[in-house]
Amino acid sequence: MQTEIKANMKNVTKRFGEVVAVNNISLDIKEGEFLVLLGPSGSGKTTLLRLLAGLEELTEGDIYIEDTLVNNLPPRHRNIAMVFQNYALYPHMSVFENLAYPLKIRKRSKEEIAKRVREVAEVLEISELFKRRPKQISGGQKQRVALGRAMIRKANLFLMDEPLSNLDAKLRVQMRAELRRLQKSMGTTTVYVTHDQAEAMTLADRVAVLNNGVVQQLDSPEEVYFHPVNRFVAGFVGSPQMNFFAGSYEEAKIKTDYFEYPLPPEVVKKLEKKGKVEKIYFGIRPEDVTVSKIEIEGAYNARIYVSELMGAESFVFFTIGNSVERFLSRTSPDFRGNMDESIWVSFKEDKIHIFDYDTDAAII
Repeated sequence: MQTEIKANMKNVTKRFGEVVAVNNISLDIKEGEFLVLLGPSGSGKTTLLRLLAGLEELTEGDIYIEDTLVNNLPPRHRNIAMVFQNYALYPHMSVFENLAYPLKIRKRSKEEIAKRVREVAEVLEISELFKRRPKQISGGQKQRVALGRAMIRKANLFLMDEPLSNLDAKLRVQMRAELRRLQKSMGTTTVYVTHDQAEAMTLADRVAVLNNGVVQQLDSPEEVYFHPVNRFVAGFVGSPQMNFFAGSYEEAKIKTDYFEYPLPPEVVKKLEKKGKVEKIYFGIRPEDVTVSKIEIEGAYNARIYVSELMGAESFVFFTIGNSVERFLSRTSPDFRGNMDESIWVSFKEDKIHIFDYDTDAAII
């Protein structure tokens, strides 16, 4: 195994009876990276993390941490640290005692424990909480203590299972930024599970998007967002999600039930290289849909279903042509529209996506 690889999963499968929770996943975790496992409930992300931690037994495959095969090693011998959704702090212990506990059970000296606790507490800015118990501190402070207890061990891997999901929205954003800075400053190799794609996009060096126990795409957040490999990834990553129109490719045009979209020559060339392309899905993100009350050449007539001012932006839900299905534009907060008002919509030419109708694989 190459030295820059911290952990490696080869053809890993986990079955619970007839249910395949993780299906033949192979995955490298690089030294010092922040890898996010992203997916909906039931996608296999938490099971994959638990397999890495040794909290679940493998059905098939191999897991290495550094150069050691750990298939049969219990969690305590894998030199990993975990941070859970519910913090898992000891309520009868002070903050200092919670931080010190991982070193205490490893029979480290009092001097080493005190020194290491002070170092970690200074990084997390929780030194003033040493004498308090968990019930006497806030949710954000509990999360910092839980992180500190993991950090204090200098483990090979940090595994985090939705650690911010119990925090309110404002604190979640704050802790997300702090967590990213901490991870980079300490250089810790981190695997982080979440269903929140905003967390994935802001925290990750790489994102593994999972669905039905399979890694759909493993790439940088930018690649996953701008170049999704299939319709699932395109729809799951991005909020609000991408608009999809079922249609066909004919004579250099996309034809849907609601409009015909002439394709630029460079896109036509790419499609022709793919061979025979007929039924497709046409995809466009809401921020790439332009809305106007004035008719623009090449735009399509639509009708506002509802317009929502979100503060820094507006969401305009609309129907197009004879559609009953609603689509969405994410536009300037200056746009004002009334229900059932006629508008014109157009799509940014360089932002369109085309997916195979039968396989959902990205074509463009």
